[in-house]
Amino acid sequence: MSTLAGTPERTTGQAVYRTSIWSTRVDLVVTDPALVVAATVILRQELDHVDRVASRFRPDSEISALGRAADAGHEMQVSPELLEAISLALRAAVLTGGAVDPTVGTALCRLGYDRDFPLVAAGVEGSLPEPAPVPGWQSVTVDSERSTVAMPAGIVLDLGATAKAWAADRAAGAIRSLLGCGVLVSLGGDLSVQGAPEGGFSVGLADICGDTSSTLAVAVSSGGLATSGVGNRHWSLGGHPVHHLVDPTTGLPVRPVWKTVSVAAATCVDANTASTAAMVKGNAAPAWLESRRLPARLVRPDGSTMTVAGWPAETPDHDGEAGRP
Repeated sequence: MSTLAGTPERTTGQAVYRTSIWSTRVDLVVTDPALVVAATVILRQELDHVDRVASRFRPDSEISALGRAADAGHEMQVSPELLEAISLALRAAVLTGGAVDPTVGTALCRLGYDRDFPLVAAGVEGSLPEPAPVPGWQSVTVDSERSTVAMPAGIVLDLGATAKAWAADRAAGAIRSLLGCGVLVSLGGDLSVQGAPEGGFSVGLADICGDTSSTLAVAVSSGGLATSGVGNRHWSLGGHPVHHLVDPTTGLPVRPVWKTVSVAAATCVDANTASTAAMVKGNAAPAWLESRRLPARLVRPDGSTMTVAGWPAETPDHDGEAGRP
């Protein structure tokens, strides 16, 4: 379980690095300013590696090669990294009863999200497809002993609900292991923390990544915190507003009961799995999160909020925005 506190304690001596990758904001915080350059190098190496393995937008990525092998009717032997990434995505599907399904990539392509988001954001031509279930995570077969993956032709895997969070966990773990400092890695507000200072890292809460107008914060001392919502990745398809959170039962964007859902868990992967599932589950989300003892903050479209499973009381965040969702 991620450790959360309601009153962030500010500490001195931290260094912050910010950039952008994968069309999303990246925040890196380390507890030793002398190590920020070395930590940045490790972060970039980890993110570049995950991109080469799991990006569905790169024709030279390993997951794109897997798709071509499937279209040709072949299974494919994959790297340990892609095997882990796909296994985590299938685990997410099992844990969420199919609410988080990596085969939604096929539906996202039908909605026009078949390229990097900046090329989609202005809108794409086309029409809203008829509702149809996605192929389903059960159609993907992983043989861990042989390191092979097989799936039917035509499936496009999208690991967005787990791979970005996996990258945050990998980067934080590598920086902590190699440099020994405390570290927070936030990718679009999905963050992983290891070796936090006393009182934790202060993390701002907002409905849109990078929004500095929000003044709410929590402190994160360990584990992961993730926020899912419809505020960042939305576009128009032939004049119809659409977004990136797909209901696997219809292949269409979910009708958002919640504007955003933030969840704390033992890892960023688990937190993002749960926050994405909550957006898909809608009205059933609070009970589902409570039953799994996952602290969560759910924001309705009108801005009202509810919290479950011990999410801490919120406090004003007056002087920082590290890791702001």
